[in-house]
Amino acid sequence: MLKTIREAAGLLTGPKRRRFQAQVTTDYLDGSARQAERVFGWGREAVQLGLHELRTGITCCDRFTDRGRHATEEDRPQLAHDIRDLVEPHTQGDPTSPAPFAFTRITAKAVRQALITRKGYREEDLPSQRTLSAILNRLGYRLRHVQKTRPLKKIKQTDAIFANVDAAHERAAAAEDTLRISIDTKAKVHVGDFSRDGEARGAEAVEALDHDMTPVATMIPFGILEVLSGVLTILFGISRLTSDFVVDCLELWWQQRRQDLPGVKRLMIDLDNGPETSSRRTQFIKRMVEFADKFGLEIELVYYPPYHSKYNPIERCWGILEQHWNGTLLGNVETVLGWARTMTWKGQSPAVHLVAGEYERGKRVAPEEMEQYEARLQRSETLPKWSVIITPQEVLAG
Repeated sequence: MLKTIREAAGLLTGPKRRRFQAQVTTDYLDGSARQAERVFGWGREAVQLGLHELRTGITCCDRFTDRGRHATEEDRPQLAHDIRDLVEPHTQGDPTSPAPFAFTRITAKAVRQALITRKGYREEDLPSQRTLSAILNRLGYRLRHVQKTRPLKKIKQTDAIFANVDAAHERAAAAEDTLRISIDTKAKVHVGDFSRDGEARGAEAVEALDHDMTPVATMIPFGILEVLSGVLTILFGISRLTSDFVVDCLELWWQQRRQDLPGVKRLMIDLDNGPETSSRRTQFIKRMVEFADKFGLEIELVYYPPYHSKYNPIERCWGILEQHWNGTLLGNVETVLGWARTMTWKGQSPAVHLVAGEYERGKRVAPEEMEQYEARLQRSETLPKWSVIITPQEVLAG
């Protein structure tokens, strides 16, 4: 019986246990807390409290938070205030005094030193560096990743731009002489034995350099996706991303593909309004007008709205390419080209070319010359920046 009562009490906690112990003590031990301690091994103070609760009907609340050691900043609020004063630049008492962490990282070691030099603490009066690190965490100054500012999700014309994109795609799908393509560049590829955070099967792990300091070369991938057929062409530049590079890639692609597409008289190009391909970039517009004249093609530039480049179909191809080669070492230019040729998009491997020309940044067309190119453009009345049609010279002459 004694064992059963002890086990039953052990299953209860807090006020319920005290009430059970008090009731057993009252029924079997004449209400003696001393006897309950001797017979059942219960704490006398707890039994006395339970008896008091049983008599009065008032349940006492336990204060678990008062048990054990308190956090240092609770026992020493001035220390917490001084830490905040050091870490938060806007709380400096003297605005002319430079912030202690203007040019150094906020670490527990640095905060400890600043407390000594700036706040007058003695070495022996401060907690250890490890404890200070925990205090900083509890005060909210945790290690955090640097985050990019969230971009504006929509501009005023976003919905209208998407409506224009959808209408243009419907026109392209209904016209047999129109080829819809999607173009864009991928992030630059640093060539060298660098880790790309990928995985590859093998008896041993692939070993990369421990520092990505000096690449052998920097390559610029430019993609052209024929949206309906899924035919993909990737061209790699080794110079700079410029408007001339973009149009040279388009010319090289069309020279390779025109024989297979004899019925195409019109190109509809999905693209982002990036700096090199903006409809306000004079060098890009000049080169696109010349491209239209050279091949006798009508060209429609269909731009996606800002911050929505993920809807451009070519963007999906870049994800596949990155997955394809991120477990290997892209140690030289030939390796980059070889891996690009072995990826597949919709069951097809892309055509891959190297564009070896040198490109100069900052080229602009003079306003007087630009007038003749601007006259060749048919801009949308409501979305002049986002919808542009270029008619070739031979069609105008005819």
